[in-house]
Amino acid sequence: MGFIEILIQVTWVAVVLFELTAAAVEFPIALPNCTDSCGGVEIPYPFGLREGCYLNHHFSVSCTTNSSGKTQPVISDDFIITNISLQGQIDMSMYIAHDCYDEQGVLDDKNSNDAWLNLSGIFTVSNTQNKFVVVGCDTYAYLKGYQPYNEQYSTGCRSQCESTRYIVNGSCSGVACCELDLPIGLRNITITSESFNKHAEVWRFNPCSYAFITRNGSFTFSVDALRSLRDKKEMPMVFDWAIGKERCKDVENICGGNSTCIDSDNGPGYRCECKDGYHGNPYLPHGCQDIDECENHDNCKGSGEKCLNILGNFTCSCIEGYHWDRSAGVDLCVINQPLLQVKLFVGVGISFIVVLVCSSWLYLIVKQRKLIKLKRRFFEQNGGLILQQKLSKQENSTAIAKIFTNEELKKATNNYDETLIIGRGGFGTVYKGILPDNRIVAIKKSKTVNENQIEQFINEILVLSQINHRNVVKLLGCCLETQVPLLVYEFIPNGTLFEYIHHESKASTISWETRLRIATETAEALSYLHFAASPPIIHRDVKSSNILLDGTHTAKVSDFGASRLVPLDQTQLATMVQGTLGYLDPEYMQTSQLTEKSDVYSFGVVLVELLTGKKALSFDRSEEERSLAIYFISTLKDNRLFEILEKHIVKEGKAEQLKEVSNLSKRCLRLKGEDRPSMKEVATELEGLRKMEMHTWVNVDSNSEETKFLLGETSDSYKYNACNKSTNVYDSVGDHVIFDLDDGR
Repeated sequence: MGFIEILIQVTWVAVVLFELTAAAVEFPIALPNCTDSCGGVEIPYPFGLREGCYLNHHFSVSCTTNSSGKTQPVISDDFIITNISLQGQIDMSMYIAHDCYDEQGVLDDKNSNDAWLNLSGIFTVSNTQNKFVVVGCDTYAYLKGYQPYNEQYSTGCRSQCESTRYIVNGSCSGVACCELDLPIGLRNITITSESFNKHAEVWRFNPCSYAFITRNGSFTFSVDALRSLRDKKEMPMVFDWAIGKERCKDVENICGGNSTCIDSDNGPGYRCECKDGYHGNPYLPHGCQDIDECENHDNCKGSGEKCLNILGNFTCSCIEGYHWDRSAGVDLCVINQPLLQVKLFVGVGISFIVVLVCSSWLYLIVKQRKLIKLKRRFFEQNGGLILQQKLSKQENSTAIAKIFTNEELKKATNNYDETLIIGRGGFGTVYKGILPDNRIVAIKKSKTVNENQIEQFINEILVLSQINHRNVVKLLGCCLETQVPLLVYEFIPNGTLFEYIHHESKASTISWETRLRIATETAEALSYLHFAASPPIIHRDVKSSNILLDGTHTAKVSDFGASRLVPLDQTQLATMVQGTLGYLDPEYMQTSQLTEKSDVYSFGVVLVELLTGKKALSFDRSEEERSLAIYFISTLKDNRLFEILEKHIVKEGKAEQLKEVSNLSKRCLRLKGEDRPSMKEVATELEGLRKMEMHTWVNVDSNSEETKFLLGETSDSYKYNACNKSTNVYDSVGDHVIFDLDDGR
């Protein structure tokens, strides 16, 4: 063997050993001669534990020992670091704000404090990785901070309950727990927790209010948290970090080799990241090193292929005995062998395909059986057997509910295509669907249903499906094969009354005559629910967005998600307050005693909307005009009625009629329910006003007796007998407080 051949072999061995050694060395994360960890937490550059090891003082980390002897990294002398990511995130522990009282309602100073965090400008609260959480049954809390350009930011959240009966573990939607998303670029935060009544009524199971920001998934609410959080001081939290305040275009040579600069997406500054095909610390001069893609066995895994690593990428080639075949339009390594061997491989391939097809067929059969069992379980869980039993007893009824299959409704909505969504509300989402018989329906996908009250839920479906009134949206049936039942209603094509009153393009198209007819039809529908339905039904969420209009502007009362069925031997119900702000009966809000007069108040607000064209509640108006009901009553007292009425209605010249309807609205909006007329009286009076309009020969001033007959007698003394005992009746969405500002249909 010659000298040159020996030299070549030695060189080749040296190269192989060098590559093996390089592969065994981990990518460095800190500057040379700098410690890269503390207490088991990695400290990558630009962070560091001593001067000369960090980029600047903002990235200085201290390695301290706590009272129990545990070593841990801290920043800003107080906040414990649990993880630092080179992708621009840092995990730390954040304090919990407490507001605690003893049994006598005295503030517990030792267990009460605000929480604050004031880090340097390179840190911002991650808006994608955190939530603001408030826990307590007598609690409200504030979060304050600063956004980019030193703009102040504040938000708040409230959670209430009177007992643990209706608290749902894992749910943080307002009953004992509420949570909020965070904005972009939030920093220098302060959290304050407070209580309404010093926890006097709930002290035995919840003595404190709590508020904190925590990493998504790190806290799951449960009843036990109402007490256990008192002993917990901190919660894990995620911050985004960036370098400086400049953007990438304003700086040069800022990142190491084989890396690139990217602007921060949560506030000012920039970050560095390795280019594709490289891995390491992009902030070090040579931190990003080539990845050996050939270690990933998914690369070049075709028969006869081998992988060759190149800088930032890899390439595939054929091993000995194979050659590239590009005849099929795809590069493949094909073996060099006789036709007989090729046929053998073809036979093996076909056998493999047959086995694969058979396995897939068996898998689909097993999966289908599991799906059938799951549908059956949901059907029984949602009361399907109870509903079938009750329907079998009503075979002679012409208006019974139909039980739809899940497949029917998926097909009707094109698998619940988002483009078919026609409404979102506090209780669910509504889709437009077409049944096989070409009927167009509205399919409501509810959010939740109380499993402990399935029988009452089924009874409500039966009652609502048998309501046969031209001004009430018809419930056609339901589907019980899904985790949450689906309800199927008749489809009303022309939108909501809210749209026709408040959208500029439609508001002036409805005359006063049409508005009066819509009001009359709505009143007749509510009167039917109160007095003709058995058992009587209180709608509890009467508003203009729950009144639909068909092609001829005929009113259709809809959305019974908050309705209550009233036992025949009772006139009022004790419930958790629920409805839409601006329409809520103030007496109901104060006493939680629900009566049919609560619907009368809400209808009175709708009447005022029809008269004025203004929204029931608007924070864009001045404080005096914010609540339409209060402002309307005020204008009547000041004899300024025609100043608030919608202009084009006043021009129609129905002054006396407008005054009568305004006075009727005023009576409906009386603070005491017993002083309001019944819906039957309201419907009668509105119908009388319509008849007066149709018979133009009626002279209001000179034919007062006839007019009084047409308008009907109003009874301000009409009262219900109050019941002082709360009753256990079924609520179709569960007894939790929902204040809906305006959820549409």
